[in-house]
Amino acid sequence: MKKITLFLFVLSQSIVFSQTKGFSIKESIKAAHTIAIDFQKNENVPGMAISVSRNGNIIWSEGFGYSNLNDSLKVNPSVTQFRIASISKSLTAAALAKLMDDEQLDLDESVYTYVPDFPRKEYDFTVRQAGGHIAGIRHYNGSEFILNKKMSIVEGLDIFKDSDLKFEPGTDFSYSTYGWNLLSVVVQNASKIEFNDYMTKEIFEPLNMLNTALDLSDQEMPNRTLFYNQTNARSIVLGPEVSNEHKVAGGGFVSTSEDLIKFGNEVISPKVFSVASINELVKEQYLDNGKGTGYGVGFGVGKTKKETVSYSHSGGGIGATTLLLMYPEENIVISIVTNISGLPISHFGEQLEAVFIN
Repeated sequence: MKKITLFLFVLSQSIVFSQTKGFSIKESIKAAHTIAIDFQKNENVPGMAISVSRNGNIIWSEGFGYSNLNDSLKVNPSVTQFRIASISKSLTAAALAKLMDDEQLDLDESVYTYVPDFPRKEYDFTVRQAGGHIAGIRHYNGSEFILNKKMSIVEGLDIFKDSDLKFEPGTDFSYSTYGWNLLSVVVQNASKIEFNDYMTKEIFEPLNMLNTALDLSDQEMPNRTLFYNQTNARSIVLGPEVSNEHKVAGGGFVSTSEDLIKFGNEVISPKVFSVASINELVKEQYLDNGKGTGYGVGFGVGKTKKETVSYSHSGGGIGATTLLLMYPEENIVISIVTNISGLPISHFGEQLEAVFIN
């Protein structure tokens, strides 16, 4: 009789816990939805998709607004493709992890080992340093950000290959998309496979990221959103046409919010890539003076208000403001993609983090 009573007590407590847990998730989603609606309204966002997973399962995924304002096409978080801008760096970092797993690449080898014809600089620098923005490679100059000339990744090196390094590698941090352009050639040469083919076969297909692809400037992509800017008068207009093919590794992929959830879950719970290789990507880098950069290789590394670890990357491009947040200890991933430039996405991310990480 005592055993039966004990069993019923444990069972009842389990039911109460499950109901409480379910209620908590429901209330969190309701609060997040309200925050998202306010953000969309206040910031005049044409289209947005947000997806959230917990323990590997999507608990909330919702589209807001339109991918095409003229045709009133609603955003669908499972199929609407947005420019993900610099989150592309995180995806490319996964290619480095795969090459490490296959013993085709060493993060601490000189970049010249893999791209020997890149012009020699005053200082040598490693793959890890280039991936952590501490190699001294410059970022965009002037109108390079809105360049509309289709080039291959190798042709894209011509834009910056003759520029001097900004500083001795390891002595400073300076964000550089061009550093990742160079790393795409590292991936291509180390694997002996064209970069975009490698990404598709070794990253996107194994992770079932079937709606993630190169942002093609000269072809129609039926599920791709249009890309908007906001004027000073808060009018929504189409952004200028750009070609991102040459800098795909640093900012040229399109994806969905749900595909990014799949990627984020692989980062916090690796199955396709080794834990050891992923750990190398999310390990914070330090300058020669001992100062932490808050960045690994393709991932921002930080802490939540609970002092638990977080990995992240934001993105900003023509018609794109994006954010990917990963919380390994809580096993939660949040992805936000929009089709407009210049949003205060970090603050919005902090608001959603406060809802789901508590």
